[in-house]
Amino acid sequence: MAAPSVPQIRRYQDWLREQRGLSFASYEELWRWSVTDLAGYWESVWRYFDLQSPTPWRAVLADARMPGAKWFEGAQFNYARQVLRHVEPAHAAGLPAVVARNERGQASELSWPELRRQVASLALHLRSQGLQPGDRVAAYLPNVPQAMVAFLAVVSVGGIWSICAPDMGSNAVLDRFRQIEPKVLIACDGVRYGGREFDRTGVVAELRAALPTVRHVIVQRELGLPADALAAGPWTAFDSTVARDDAQTAAFEPLWLPFDHPLWIVYSSGTTGLPKPIVHGHGGTVLVGLALKRLHNDIGCSWDPNNFGERFHWYSSTGWVMWNCQVSGLLDGTTCCIYDGSPAGGGAQPDWTTLWRFAAETGVTFFGAGAAFYANCLKAGVDLSACGDLRRVRALGVTGSPLSEDAQRWGTREFEKIGTRDIWWANISGGTDFAGAFIGGHRELPLVPGEMQCRLLGCAVEAWNEQGQAVIDEVGELVCTRPIPSMPLYFWGDRDHQRYLASYFDMYPGVWRHGDWLKITRSGSCIIYGRSDATINRHGLRMGTSELYSAVEALPEVLDSLVVDLEYLGRESYMPLFVVLRPGVALDDALRARIANAIKTALSPRFIPNDIFAVPEIPRTLSGKKQELPVKKLLLGHALEKVVNRDAMANPASLDWYVAFAARRKIKSAG
Repeated sequence: MAAPSVPQIRRYQDWLREQRGLSFASYEELWRWSVTDLAGYWESVWRYFDLQSPTPWRAVLADARMPGAKWFEGAQFNYARQVLRHVEPAHAAGLPAVVARNERGQASELSWPELRRQVASLALHLRSQGLQPGDRVAAYLPNVPQAMVAFLAVVSVGGIWSICAPDMGSNAVLDRFRQIEPKVLIACDGVRYGGREFDRTGVVAELRAALPTVRHVIVQRELGLPADALAAGPWTAFDSTVARDDAQTAAFEPLWLPFDHPLWIVYSSGTTGLPKPIVHGHGGTVLVGLALKRLHNDIGCSWDPNNFGERFHWYSSTGWVMWNCQVSGLLDGTTCCIYDGSPAGGGAQPDWTTLWRFAAETGVTFFGAGAAFYANCLKAGVDLSACGDLRRVRALGVTGSPLSEDAQRWGTREFEKIGTRDIWWANISGGTDFAGAFIGGHRELPLVPGEMQCRLLGCAVEAWNEQGQAVIDEVGELVCTRPIPSMPLYFWGDRDHQRYLASYFDMYPGVWRHGDWLKITRSGSCIIYGRSDATINRHGLRMGTSELYSAVEALPEVLDSLVVDLEYLGRESYMPLFVVLRPGVALDDALRARIANAIKTALSPRFIPNDIFAVPEIPRTLSGKKQELPVKKLLLGHALEKVVNRDAMANPASLDWYVAFAARRKIKSAG
């Protein structure tokens, strides 16, 4: 069992009282101050984390417009500098920087001094190849320590980082990388996932052929494929770029850069059209990342006596912004535990104990994953007591989609069985868009299954009704009325910011509309009801889809589900429900009745679907989100290529059933 620690948010409030003379009677008061006095709050974050700049800033927030807010103008910063500040104290405490495992059972650790040496070696190599501040580096790498080293090396010399996961096909990757015209490509020869090896040398050849701006290619040989398999052009082995160990590497220091110098380019899901290339800055990303990770997720610095030995894990592929969240553990001197492979293991049958056994073996203290992971563990009947010693785990992180009450109760019960009676759930909701969270956890607030504990400090989040009025205890549009330092600087190549404005500010000029349904309760907790662009509107009642999924997927026969509301102008809506059933279960009249009754009981008779269909799979994005809107558009008659990018999907073959279904519906309606 991890040693008890003082909650990070309490330590921060103690600091505010002692250093700023600020005391608050409740979290609501603290939050209200943080969104009213934005400059005061974000300056306190800078001071609390003792961030460094060789030059002073002129103002914390010179311009509070959205978009276009100007933060800490005049300050200089570098993400990699903040990470490497921890090398000496963390190493002196005997703590590693990165602990890694993969499906093949291979284990590795990267010490803090070795992290610094490898970052310096690769940074000097990139500089020798002509990489200049502002040049883009595209990475096609799995969730391995080399990806973290490469990221830190690139940004240390002012390069702009952008990564795609190797489970993405060449078309999806090119849709992203073509937009940013990279100078360097860092890729792998292949990956292992779900027990299979995937040769990616052909994709690497396609990428270099289709990206004429690439002048240098570095290859991480994950599978150790023959060198001649990569003979589509000259390349350098990753191992050789990080092998340097001399006086220059020892003396290397990351560049001081303007506070808002571009850090990385991340992408929207790419469901339709070209993915949005979203640019975030060094300083704002670090400020928001530290506040989220420490104050709200309660993840401490590993060499701090209050959290000595902290080990942070959040399962993710490199194609999801939670990889960026995992890397951010290094900002605060926290040991990061990473796993490369399928969360269901590498065997012929799914094994949902895989990540739990990894956490037990590596001593994880904070365990994070997508909501779908916990739901799968519940469905599979995972017994945590059979997964090794998990008593060091004190907190569970969740994001990606709303976590069902049943899945949360399952996890709490399982940890009670192994002797952890106060497991804390840090349920968060945010987005790739601003590399942060709007809603999340607070270790000292009440924890209610199905709810998130609070709006985050510095996040002026409200739920707005159709009249644009803030509402409490009602479902409304999630909006943010004041800027946050990690909001995008711009979209790459977006002339006059037209795509940026259309993405977040078209409905409410000057107010960020996030695209989620939110209810803020009178107690201050929050409930996310799914995406507002995939709303069900039945007989005058609007509802997000997550409530219906909770009701349907609570049935033991149902493994997964998807619902769409097909609205026709001047015609009554048609709402089909698609369900994935357990093997051997048939969708007969009795099961249809049980599903309908579950929806009627949990929601309302108004939300009983018109039809229920058994399907092989539910289409999902690479980050695990159900693709409601593409399926809705497909069934409304839109062409498949206009509504979805198969290469941006986790399971593109799943669409075949829906394409055939749409064709049958079209023929039927025409007849």
